[in-house]
Amino acid sequence: MRKKKRARIKIIIVAALALLLLLCAVFAGVLAPHDPSAPNAAVIRIAPCAEYPLGTDNLGRCVLSRVLYGGRTTIAATFLLVFISFAVGTLIGILCGYYGGIVDKLLMRVADVLLAFPQMVIAIAVAGILNGGMTGAMISMGVTMWVSFARLARSHTFALKNEAYIQAAVFAGKSDLYILLFHIFPNLLAPVLTQALTQIGTTMIGLSGLSFLGLGVIPPTPEWGAMIAEARAYIQIAPWTIMGPAAAVIITIILFNYLGDAVMDYREV
Repeated sequence: MRKKKRARIKIIIVAALALLLLLCAVFAGVLAPHDPSAPNAAVIRIAPCAEYPLGTDNLGRCVLSRVLYGGRTTIAATFLLVFISFAVGTLIGILCGYYGGIVDKLLMRVADVLLAFPQMVIAIAVAGILNGGMTGAMISMGVTMWVSFARLARSHTFALKNEAYIQAAVFAGKSDLYILLFHIFPNLLAPVLTQALTQIGTTMIGLSGLSFLGLGVIPPTPEWGAMIAEARAYIQIAPWTIMGPAAAVIITIILFNYLGDAVMDYREV
């Protein structure tokens, strides 16, 4: 009981920090001290000071403002992609696990083929074909992201459909849709949501990596990976330009990975 209480407190603390991070991104327009896209030749590569807490970049833009606005782009794209992958993968997994048959075998073989290649290799190839852009980056990551959700949902559905209460619902004349919505889905929601939390960090690394390679967001739109790519050319003379977005990526990934681990630990207690 004491372990469960500690795990619950850990989740509350980490969730509060994650919420604070999300609020900073949502209210970037209020918190940002300067226009994130407005260059200023008079303050090029200014070191951190009172007016520019994280300094300025090679075009005189406020790094702090760009980090805050970049959070909107990076976090929003990450959450949207994880949600779509969660919805699509879970739906495919439930249907495959419940009905089985040829469609199940075909989709699982497709999943096996996608898992045979590193996710970033496929993402880079697809993003290159789509000529970059954040939409293209999201599509390229989503090509493989649904697989983990589908396999997890399929395995749980396959185990659940043989439970006594599912068989009772079938004998009672309940439709397949009713059984899937009110019996199968609620019982596999917890593990799939935990998987979604752990995928946030991986997805953010992938999207930022594609932007770093020039296959993600198109400049001058603020985005953490693109900001790191722009700053690497003058990292020796203005290291603060890369430290801001890099710290934002690291902190965000650690927070959501830790939140996913905390939720997993709570479920296992």
